[in-house]
Amino acid sequence: MNLGQGAALQTGFNFALKEGADIVITFDADGQHRIEDALKMVEVIAADQADIVCGSRFLGTKSFNMPLSKKIWLRLATIFVRMTTGVKVTDAHNGLRALSKKALKVISIKQNRMSHASEIINNIKKHRLRYKEIPVTILYTEYAISKGQKLKNSFNIVKELFIWSLNK
Repeated sequence: MNLGQGAALQTGFNFALKEGADIVITFDADGQHRIEDALKMVEVIAADQADIVCGSRFLGTKSFNMPLSKKIWLRLATIFVRMTTGVKVTDAHNGLRALSKKALKVISIKQNRMSHASEIINNIKKHRLRYKEIPVTILYTEYAISKGQKLKNSFNIVKELFIWSLNK
């Protein structure tokens, strides 16, 4: 049974803790993230500068071939997340992130689908985790765009986020 990306991440976090991992990297499987950016995130965690490091495609980097509709939805989602969590993020739904063991121990993802990204941001606030965003380059290839969220899915994510914000 496929419960979605949020459930898969929580399962992975639990497994990583059980196996003694100190740092976990998450990334989307559509080839849009660069290993160089992930390695920079590991350096930040290893230097004990943050508990969670998230990538931002809006911090002075280029996102190649990003569709305008995606840019608009990401901006709106980020505004919503900032309003509901109080965490000042620039890219609330970037799949590239690094988490320390401390973060893995306290983060609990209950949203099975794509709205888990906002839930992770809420966990940052709830558990007072040290958070840092770094600029990352996102490569929107034809494959990445074809696998990306459709407009209907974006509406469903917004609906889930709204319901989640009412119940938190």
